[in-house]
Amino acid sequence: MATPPVIATTGLSKRYGATAALEDLHLCVPRHAICGFLGPNGAGKTTTIKLLLGLMRPSAGTGTIFGHDIVRDSLAIRTRVGYLPQQPAFYPELTARETLRFTASFFYHGPSHLIEARIKELLHLVGLEAKADRAVGGFSGGERQRLGIAQAQLNAPDLLILDEPAAALDPLGRRDVLTIMERLRSQTTIFYSTHILDDVQQVSDTVVIMHQGRLVRQGPITALLHGGQPCFTVTLSGDSTALTQRLSQVPWIAQISVSHQNGTTEWQIAVDDEASAERELFRLLAQDAQVTVHSYGRTTVELETIFMQLVEGSSHAR
Repeated sequence: MATPPVIATTGLSKRYGATAALEDLHLCVPRHAICGFLGPNGAGKTTTIKLLLGLMRPSAGTGTIFGHDIVRDSLAIRTRVGYLPQQPAFYPELTARETLRFTASFFYHGPSHLIEARIKELLHLVGLEAKADRAVGGFSGGERQRLGIAQAQLNAPDLLILDEPAAALDPLGRRDVLTIMERLRSQTTIFYSTHILDDVQQVSDTVVIMHQGRLVRQGPITALLHGGQPCFTVTLSGDSTALTQRLSQVPWIAQISVSHQNGTTEWQIAVDDEASAERELFRLLAQDAQVTVHSYGRTTVELETIFMQLVEGSSHAR
């Protein structure tokens, strides 16, 4: 039996008078995924997050988190969700340890040594052990974001929602945040909004693309990048006539696209059976004495290319 999704919406919409901030969103986020919620500023990402958390009411449509209705059951949802806003606010005079201790007082009423152990565990997780007893007011932007993730993770949530967690950070700060997200992969489902395409390609296994308040595409990132079909790039030289004929008879090779440049030939080989291709394709190429293989590998597609195609296509369709 299929595992129910963590987040599911049907026709979820939010309007302000004649202005639509979100229109007809059908969203499905599977369990134990890192889901990148992707779109430019104004795409409807923050509006969606506020609706999911019960911070505003939808104009139309429905949504559930862990099967709980986002309007009727928002209190039950919040007990299982950790949330990091785009700009987390802290009391500047408190230390990182004191900040987590204060937050823990809303969740825990057990032995103090267990609470302190949880705080220590989280400070280690986000790499703030050495600064645990320094005032948060002196923290860098990246350190504040890491503390914010620790705070959101304090109650061991089943779902972690992060709103633009790395948007204002330098490359090192972004790297630190993405590393923490990777560490949390086995513990929780992560749903995070961003407009930084490279971050999504680094850590996400599913992606949702929004534009002007509408859903453009969602699904596994591998399917998005490869059009649902694995593809290999081969650069070769020589007489490839016989090789082309042989490969055309291989049942798991779907298509060969050929281009020529600077005396070499580049093939894009789309396959239906990735396992067979990984096991046999290079051997088939290398055994032909009439060609020389100069390079071989899985086709690399940048998410930015796919994103621009989808967003521009959705704009032209209106």
